[in-house]
Amino acid sequence: MTEHTAEPSFHADRVGDEEQQEFLVEVLDAQAALPGVRRLREWTRAALEIAAGDRVLDIGSGTGSEVLAMARLAGAGGAAVGVDPNPGMLTEARARAAAAGIAAEFVEGSVYGLPFPDDSFDAVRCERVYQHLDHPGRATAEIARVLRPGGRAALIDSDWSTAIIHPGDPDVVAALLESWLAQTANRHSGRRLPGLLAAAGLTVDEIGADAVVWDRTFIDTMLATGLEQAVSAGAVTPDQRERFLSELARGAEAGDYHCSVTMFAVVAHLP
Repeated sequence: MTEHTAEPSFHADRVGDEEQQEFLVEVLDAQAALPGVRRLREWTRAALEIAAGDRVLDIGSGTGSEVLAMARLAGAGGAAVGVDPNPGMLTEARARAAAAGIAAEFVEGSVYGLPFPDDSFDAVRCERVYQHLDHPGRATAEIARVLRPGGRAALIDSDWSTAIIHPGDPDVVAALLESWLAQTANRHSGRRLPGLLAAAGLTVDEIGADAVVWDRTFIDTMLATGLEQAVSAGAVTPDQRERFLSELARGAEAGDYHCSVTMFAVVAHLP
């Protein structure tokens, strides 16, 4: 990854910063390569039972990787659409679809007001968007609105109460996470997904989970950025930061290193 000193923002009201665009793409690509993310995405696609001819939607489509994967399943007789509030991401996704020779549509829009008629899709997925939402109930109601009767929906998100960072002073870890997540609207969104779907009138069918484990590169990128912000906020002292990074580096070199968060996927259908 390129060096960057600001945490990437995926919040809908802070998109469009050109300075962040390259970093956002790098972060998404790095996350997509993690074994835990790959496993949960594969499980979710299977649980959605996407068939030839289906119309499918990915909300918060980012670089478009899952739109392309669903397009392959839906085939020429179906349609795969991605919606994202970030115009730069849409440009990136369209370029990747064209390079792959896959027909897919990418539309600018918000999960609070999806730009599609009622009963438009056979399957809808939304990954790691809910943690950034101030009004998750409104978003889930929109998903229910655009689903056809019998259609399937999959919500995937992290629950940051499950975050583990080892080794390191537990007090520093707690202060880091609290500072880091202070601007996260729904840090515990993973646990809320079944209830949100049920409240929107969907029937929950399956729940899956996987721990997303970060490798050593996490120390040098996102974690270091988070520590800088924690120091600036006064949550961690410069000395604590340096000791913590040294402990993590020594642990990684000795094979005694772990950094993870659990992601949950909930698949439901509209009766």
